[in-house]
Amino acid sequence: MLAFARRSIFAACGLLTVLPTLAAAAAPTTAVAADSGNVVVVLNSRDATITLLDQLTYKEINTFPVGKEPHHLMPTPDNKSLIVAAATGNSLLFLDPKSGQIQGQVKDIVDPYQIGFSPNQKWFIANGLRLDRIDIYGYDGNNLKLAKRLPLPAMPSHMAFSADSALAFITLQGSDELAAVDLSTQKVKWTMPVGKQPAGVYMTPDNKYLLVGVMGSDYVAVVDWRTQKIVKKIKTGDGAHNFRPQGDNRHVFVSNRVSGTINILDLNTLESIGSIAVPGGPDCIEITADGKTMWVTQRWVKKVSVVDLKTRKVIKSIPVGRSPHGIYFSNRAAEL
Repeated sequence: MLAFARRSIFAACGLLTVLPTLAAAAAPTTAVAADSGNVVVVLNSRDATITLLDQLTYKEINTFPVGKEPHHLMPTPDNKSLIVAAATGNSLLFLDPKSGQIQGQVKDIVDPYQIGFSPNQKWFIANGLRLDRIDIYGYDGNNLKLAKRLPLPAMPSHMAFSADSALAFITLQGSDELAAVDLSTQKVKWTMPVGKQPAGVYMTPDNKYLLVGVMGSDYVAVVDWRTQKIVKKIKTGDGAHNFRPQGDNRHVFVSNRVSGTINILDLNTLESIGSIAVPGGPDCIEITADGKTMWVTQRWVKKVSVVDLKTRKVIKSIPVGRSPHGIYFSNRAAEL
């Protein structure tokens, strides 16, 4: 795996120094939590804050301000930093993934709603949902260089990649489509309708199908991306939204924001094999490394719920900020 250079995060966030329009700025230091990997990072989108929770005690460690509308987050390829994308704040914030302490900040990244690295780590994409475009960057292991600002029909939302990193798949909430972008040419290869307000998209481990959460309805569309056909619709719950694999190469969870449920999908049979009640607009999901518990952000009730996966019951509900969205902790299950 190509590693992020640690110096790129610290020395004034040199990660993006090749871009002349970007200005890196030091960010205030947060209170340092124990460097144990038990820190839970929660993004409160409407409050423009991050809440840190203790995974063992369920108690709040700290809450601190960040750029406006932090929605999504992801670790860097070397897992030494956690990138938080502040959409209307037009910035990326870098945290220590174990403690939640701020490492640095990069400003003037325009509308980074969702972010992602291609599997080969040669490409980094920032989806600009409110600007109807995606920004594609080339990545050389230390720096990002803007390759293309590519307009897309309406509201590019979530993303997935083909295993060979040739294609990026982008859901388009405003036009009810799925787009495939050729990363070598930075051009749209095709678009296809998938249902009303598609949101989360997940590539199956065998690289055969894309699963698309159809947020304006109650199903997951199974897409054969090579033929651009929907081969199946898996009924879940109203507002099918986002995915998180269990880490066993067999099951994936999908949150249903409207119905207040989470479905468990079997990737071998492409069927739903059960559901878990998590009211209040369940959105993003994180799974502990031992596979025993699930943490879920609840967008409409300012809470995070902890679910025992053996009993499929909520065992704890923790107050956080308004409209909690992305969630992460470092002792997490694999994303497969």
